[in-house]
Amino acid sequence: MTTIFAHGQAVLPDRVLDDAVLVVEDGLIVSVSAALPGAVPRGAIDLRGAFLLPGLVDSHSDGLEKELRPRPNVELGLDFAVTSFEGRARAAGVTTCYHGIGYEVSVRKERTIERALQIVHSLQDRASSGCALVDHRLLHRLDARDPNALAALQRALDGPVSDDLVPLVSFEDHTPGQGQYRDPSYYRKWLEGSEGLDEQEAQRRVDDLINERASRAWHRDVALRWLSDAAAAGRARLLAHDPVTEEEIAVAAKHGVAVAEFPTTLEAARAARAHGMDIVAGAPNVLRGGSHSGNVSAAELVAEGVADSLSSDYLPSALLAAVFRLASSPVLPLPAAVALVTSGPARTVGLTDRGTLTPGQRADLVAVTVDRGWPTVRLVRTADDQLGLVS
Repeated sequence: MTTIFAHGQAVLPDRVLDDAVLVVEDGLIVSVSAALPGAVPRGAIDLRGAFLLPGLVDSHSDGLEKELRPRPNVELGLDFAVTSFEGRARAAGVTTCYHGIGYEVSVRKERTIERALQIVHSLQDRASSGCALVDHRLLHRLDARDPNALAALQRALDGPVSDDLVPLVSFEDHTPGQGQYRDPSYYRKWLEGSEGLDEQEAQRRVDDLINERASRAWHRDVALRWLSDAAAAGRARLLAHDPVTEEEIAVAAKHGVAVAEFPTTLEAARAARAHGMDIVAGAPNVLRGGSHSGNVSAAELVAEGVADSLSSDYLPSALLAAVFRLASSPVLPLPAAVALVTSGPARTVGLTDRGTLTPGQRADLVAVTVDRGWPTVRLVRTADDQLGLVS
């Protein structure tokens, strides 16, 4: 099956090709060229000057959790939430989505290990249904201090591994005083705002959590050693979540970590670059103009050349918004900004078949206009759509 897209501004890796014609055959890009007068075949899809981008690759999305529980004390059915969030992601231009699966027990985030396994099953069922509108994949998020979480993750990873499906595992410790909440006052303020606690009660809750998790700090080394062995055997691709210091990055590199995810300081990001790690920053951080937890600005990481990709974290629409905000400033030209949500994350997660508008790549495509300064997704086509694999 051949599909032709015409009269779009194709964002290529190194430039924007005005009035482009892109040809797709059997779900793959065959050619991208400038339109010639009278040379565009009848039946081509007219993009009317919209930007044509590769489909967005989101390496870290927690949005499904919010879809499951849109309001306090309201929980929707899991299969419905997966389908509903899928539509939200696709409408934001996301064609490959790595869903964060939290292997942990967190009352604050309503996470349990049993729930994590249920989400995995539901996503896998949707992915194999022939109805999915995006490519659903998994990002396994391991609480470094939870022995039961590690045991569950070991079972989840006990199976065959293919080259393009090496599991992603994020090594995390969300104890106040660590990582994202290295300043525990931000955790306390979150409790005050979200649960209506006064400062003293919120501080008591923070202290109790720190003390409770201190009894399991020994498990960090156990979990990291196991993950290191899994990475060395090619059974996992490791991400260090919320690294703070150069020393943390050095330890992570020693254990085979390939990706620094949401470094909280410029020091950590620079150290990750020195160790050859891919670096992921948050698109909402760019959109907001800074971190909500007092950490380094993602735009600063981009400007310093120590960010390879942006993830949605919890808001799919933030990806394109961040791209066009960066491209409208002196920070980056548009092709480099687009790479942060396409080829950059594709490389980060180990996918080589998508992320650029070049021959041989998957024809995951997004057409975008910019209206009053903000991007609007006008069309999304995936390789599976064009192969007729989505029923």
